Amino acid sequence: MKIAVIGLGHVGLPTALGFSELGWEVLGVDDDPHKSRQIAAGRMPFYEPGAEELLRRGLRSGRFRLAPDVAAATAEAEVVFVCVGTPQRDDGSADLSQVEGVARAIARSLNGGKLIVEKSTTPVRTAERIRQTIGRYRNGDHRFEVAVNPEFLREGSAVYDFFHPHRIVLGVESSWGRDLLLQVYRPLLDRLRAETTNTPGAAGSDPVEERVIVTSLQTAELIKHAANAFLATKISFINMVADLCEAAGADVTEVARALGLDPRIGPAFLQAGVGFGGYCLPKDLRALIRIGEELGADMALLRAVDAINRQRVGRLVRRLEQVLWVLRGKTVGILGLAFKPGTDDIREAPSLRVVEHLLQEGVALRLHDPQAVENFRRVVPEDPPRLVYCTSPYEAARGAHALVLLTEWPEYGDLDLASLAAVMEVPCLVDGRNVLDPAAARAAGFEYVGMGRP
Repeated sequence: MKIAVIGLGHVGLPTALGFSELGWEVLGVDDDPHKSRQIAAGRMPFYEPGAEELLRRGLRSGRFRLAPDVAAATAEAEVVFVCVGTPQRDDGSADLSQVEGVARAIARSLNGGKLIVEKSTTPVRTAERIRQTIGRYRNGDHRFEVAVNPEFLREGSAVYDFFHPHRIVLGVESSWGRDLLLQVYRPLLDRLRAETTNTPGAAGSDPVEERVIVTSLQTAELIKHAANAFLATKISFINMVADLCEAAGADVTEVARALGLDPRIGPAFLQAGVGFGGYCLPKDLRALIRIGEELGADMALLRAVDAINRQRVGRLVRRLEQVLWVLRGKTVGILGLAFKPGTDDIREAPSLRVVEHLLQEGVALRLHDPQAVENFRRVVPEDPPRLVYCTSPYEAARGAHALVLLTEWPEYGDLDLASLAAVMEVPCLVDGRNVLDPAAARAAGFEYVGMGRP
């Protein structure tokens, strides 16, 4: 069996490489010629730890190769995964033009039984639209079926997540589609079972099989949106608590630690700060709000989650103003441009709005990030002396009146804080992610300010 993966972005490429590593023959397709050439040469078009090694191994083995277009890939493959983008429109809804275009291209290339798998995060009932579109445009009367297999890959750990999924959701219409998708995932399930041989479970139970959820198309589509909306809700909740802590003189990090020890809550996504960004959480949250409103559901809770997140950059800037008093004419170093560590992705990153706001206030900026500088430079070009990109955190701190930490890269936790403070005009540090030890920062000579910390 051959697998086609259409769209080689942050979801499609790790997925294609993961299937290739499991032993399947995979054909990848992307409509960006430059990206396709990079991939064919064994170079990742974006930063994702561990992915380039998989790419080179897949190319060397021949299990992963690029097809010239959707038609060629569809003609060869039995299972076609659709992983194209679904960008957000101004009204919060998803732009499904790429999905519709791929569906039409697949329809014209049908030459036998095909399972078309919607893996892009799409609004509920998109699978029905894909089925309808292929039915309208298909060449001949070849059998096809549509399935939904939402992705749960985190940027920065996508390779790990592919091989260690918490759940595999299969939205299917028939036993044929179910069995074919289970066949695709069988090598991964066997691999997981080998890794968890000694994991205790109930008598007769298979903890690996329990990770597989077989359900309807509509349910599978909603699962991904609901998961991301819940994670966003946890983040906005702890940020609301951070605002209360600031007003009351409490420490949100201690509140979050106590909350996280409750097994009903858990510690993940309870780190207060400047808010969430990236391609998934903001887009999927707003898309679910839009979907719910169109279906007549009350989405007030999620609207509040979105509103709290939008206010976080303003809260951080006000903290900086409390430290510096007057912003105009000051120099500020920014540590971290990516929306999260482990990626070079800056889409919807809080850093974009922080930089825009500070430039409007007449602040000179010195920016650093271990991976995201080039992507950020394409959006915000260097403009010395108002905006300078730096090769190290120490260079970003040189002559600055304050440092603002926006991305919790591990290397920022290992900085020599005393050396950092020594090169600054005024050693002030605004920790937008609450990742540094306030006592250590103050001992190094910094005036330290966190988010929701006294």
